Formats: sequence, structure tokens, C-alpha cells
Amino acid sequence: MTLEFRVQHDVATDASPVPSPNRRPGLPGLLDRWRAHRAVVRARRVEEQLAELHDLGQLLSDARAVIERGWIQHAWFAYLDVHGRVRKASSAAAVGVQGRPLVGACLVGSVVYAAGGPAAVHSQRVQRALDIVWHALAVEEGRPVLWCPAPDVRMARVRDLTSWNDHVSRSSDEVAGLLLTAERVAVQESARVQERTLARSRT
Repeated sequence: MTLEFRVQHDVATDASPVPSPNRRPGLPGLLDRWRAHRAVVRARRVEEQLAELHDLGQLLSDARAVIERGWIQHAWFAYLDVHGRVRKASSAAAVGVQGRPLVGACLVGSVVYAAGGPAAVHSQRVQRALDIVWHALAVEEGRPVLWCPAPDVRMARVRDLTSWNDHVSRSSDEVAGLLLTAERVAVQESARVQERTLARSRT
């Protein structure tokens, strides 16, 4: 009787439990959670990219409005001083521009002014907007923007934009037209981000 009980006990305790069909082993479960987290992070990054491109497009539109009100060459800004006289500022560091009525701006100055003025010149918002403007000037439309160039490359591109603005044959209509092209580049970049996201979701 004792032997029979022991055998029954051993059979009952040594039997491997049958896993629940809804319960996954530990490692695959961790992988599932990691994939889900990565998908959330990726979706948030896409939202941020699209929001930034929309903001840059609006900034470029505002810069175009600045040019349409008044365009200048060989300086970044033309503004009225406290005595109502027209002054020119040849660099973004000109503190006299801040808060003063603007008379005109060059291509680069219009972007800086639309972003908030000289205090914003080193902001990422201005730098990336100028990346788009340079792309609109130098690269065939429809090709992707190469973001975040090295600092010396970015400075060289600003010089390119300044030289183009100051060319003797340049007109305000051409400058406004370049900014309009840059706005289209921002829209195209948004479409490219959305297409890339859709393609990734299908894989």
C-alpha cells in the first residue's frame, strides 16, 4: 500500500507542467516587449521629424515674407535706429537689430530674422533651415537633404548663400523664389519620411 502511494506520488510530482498556450517563455517575451518599445520610440521619432519639417517650412515661408517686404545686399539687415535713421548690420551679432523695425534683409538674414533675430542665429532651427535653403540652391530638386554637415562645411554653405544673394545680377524675386523652392524641399522631406515609415511597416 505504501509502495503504491509512493509511485503515484512520484508520477504526480515529476510530471512536467503543460505550458499555457497564452504564456510565452521568458526570452521571447522580453524580445516582444523590446520590439514594442522600439516601435513606440520609432513612431515618436517620426512624429518629431514631421513636426520639425512643418516648422521649418513655416519658418522659410516667414523668411520669404521678410524678403518681399524689403531685400538688401552686402549686409544681413537694414533697420531703423532709435532716431529713425536706416542702419545696416553686416553680421548676425549686431545687437542694434534686436527689437528695431526691420527695413530689409538678405537671404540669410531673412531666415535669421524670421526665427527671432540675431539671438537665434546659432540655434538648430536656423541652421537646419539654412541647410534646406542651400540644398534648394545647389542640389537638384527631389533629392534628399543631407542633414548636419560639419561646422566648416556649414559655414562654407552660408558663404555660398551670401555670395549668391550679393551677386550683381540678383533680384529680390529670385531670392523669394529660392525660399519658395526651399519650402517645397521641406514638404518633399516630409513625404520622404512618411514613405520610409510606411515601407518599414510593411517589412
